Amino acid sequence: MAAEAAPPLFTEAIIFLAATVVAVPLAKRLGLGSVVGYLAAGVTVGPFGLGVFGSAEHILAVAELGVVLLLFVIGLELDAKRLWSMRRDIFGLGTSQVVLTGAALFTALRLAGLPFEAALIAGFGLALSSTAFALQILQERGQLSSPYGQRAFGILLLQDIAIVPLLALVSILAPGETAGGATEVAVEIGLTVGAVLAVVLTGRYLVSPLFLFLAGSRAREVMLTAALLVALGSAGIMHAVGLSMALGAFLAGVLLAESSFRHTLEADIEPFRSLLMGLFFVAVGMSLDLSIVLSSWTTVLVGVALVMLFKGTALWALARLFGSPNADALRIAVTLPQGGEFAFVLFTAAVGQKILAPELSNLLTAIVILTMLLTPLAGIGLDRVAARLKARGVENPAVESFGEAMPTVLVIGFGRFGMMVAQFLTSEGLPITAIDNRPDRIAYARKLGYKVYYGDATRADVLAAAGGGKAALIALCVENDKVMERAIAIIRDGFPQAKLFCRATDRAHALALTRQGVDFQIRETFESSIAFGRAALSALGTPSDRIAQIEEDVRRRDQERLDLQMKEGMFAGADKLHGVTPRDSSDTGNG
Repeated sequence: MAAEAAPPLFTEAIIFLAATVVAVPLAKRLGLGSVVGYLAAGVTVGPFGLGVFGSAEHILAVAELGVVLLLFVIGLELDAKRLWSMRRDIFGLGTSQVVLTGAALFTALRLAGLPFEAALIAGFGLALSSTAFALQILQERGQLSSPYGQRAFGILLLQDIAIVPLLALVSILAPGETAGGATEVAVEIGLTVGAVLAVVLTGRYLVSPLFLFLAGSRAREVMLTAALLVALGSAGIMHAVGLSMALGAFLAGVLLAESSFRHTLEADIEPFRSLLMGLFFVAVGMSLDLSIVLSSWTTVLVGVALVMLFKGTALWALARLFGSPNADALRIAVTLPQGGEFAFVLFTAAVGQKILAPELSNLLTAIVILTMLLTPLAGIGLDRVAARLKARGVENPAVESFGEAMPTVLVIGFGRFGMMVAQFLTSEGLPITAIDNRPDRIAYARKLGYKVYYGDATRADVLAAAGGGKAALIALCVENDKVMERAIAIIRDGFPQAKLFCRATDRAHALALTRQGVDFQIRETFESSIAFGRAALSALGTPSDRIAQIEEDVRRRDQERLDLQMKEGMFAGADKLHGVTPRDSSDTGNG
């Protein structure tokens, strides 16, 4: 009997996974970063390497969803107020970079003999950087939230917006275009505004109530499905009117940044984002036509050098002009000098409108891919220069590292106990992030002015999304002992830098927490009982100094009993519960 045929793409999937498993760890071991590893894997298995895949186009179409999910996750980390505070970087610095770099590259291409229309589209297409590559590099380095990372992100966001007028420019410059083109542009603008309003209204008024309803079902897979639906649905609305899908997903993420479900959404989508982003980089590597590189290698090398030099110089100069220190300006320059994925879209549209010849488009695509491949190397070069200067004792502010962020606290469980803990911490001005898995508690806390997010204490990915990796202290205030036990193991394994403070439900739980080695534990009723006893003694006429003496003695005997129980079991030290607190010698004559 003949063997049953393998499912479609089964063999290709095995080869793709094997290539990445080999190439990515090797690239990271060499200090090149995962992006270079994915690109190398793509070149190897692509149509111009081993030829396992005939074309990268069908893979790239699916893999672009990774960029969509990446922008959605980035949007979740930026609420509307923070985005508004970045407006100068987005519209000022970002617009200046696109205009200045595009004009410089347009001039160079005109001098090289390209027609006006072709030079204009090619120059401004090459001025766009890769959102996927730059953000992946920033996330790997943990510098997306740094001052230069936020400024770089503002530039990338403007570039994503700039693809819209550039695509309109292709239509306007197309041979034989008539005045009717202006009407079409006006219609496109109207559709764009309508799509943006649709995403905004849906995100603000429908999505949060939907997630609140789904959270009550406690079905994680339904929450995951809804998260993907929101991200991809917003992208689809934008794509339908010709806008960037990634921009639509980003806008949806921003609208959900204030939602209670922000961290859970981020944790649910992260595995899909990571896998699809890897597939995207592999598909880009597969698109590199080695025959073009070899046949026109001098032109390609000159093009790569000009793009990275012009763009890097413009980025450094403009960042300095907009107030960045030299260190930040240099890091922006080595993070964004590459061409971007939107250049592929622009060049394809220009070929369809007969503005660019197919041969020229292929040459420009090869230049873009090689600039992507070389970008991580530029960052590594800057780091090595910084390390050598530091080893020689040279103070060089141009490559100095960035300051540490203010320590934060993660509060897990936001009932009455957790709320009081949060009040103490915020009274000192300390930033806190609070999570709970009960929608009713979250809604109540938000009415009181607290930002509490939906999340499961036993999920490492949720705790990481909520900032567990950056927290100086994690306060476990949940009521369920079993949940706390699992959470402690996860926190100790995943976030060892954080001090771990726990709420104990009773004496047995306090002993268990002590055995687990938490940094601090307290029984939820102990301190309130002490306060109750102090008030009772005061009402019975006991002097305040005697009350303080009794409290000190009770606390001492309780600790001695705990020590005995740790060694001998729960019933050890029972005698410590009884006895009268001795009086000071000064109290002898007070009868």
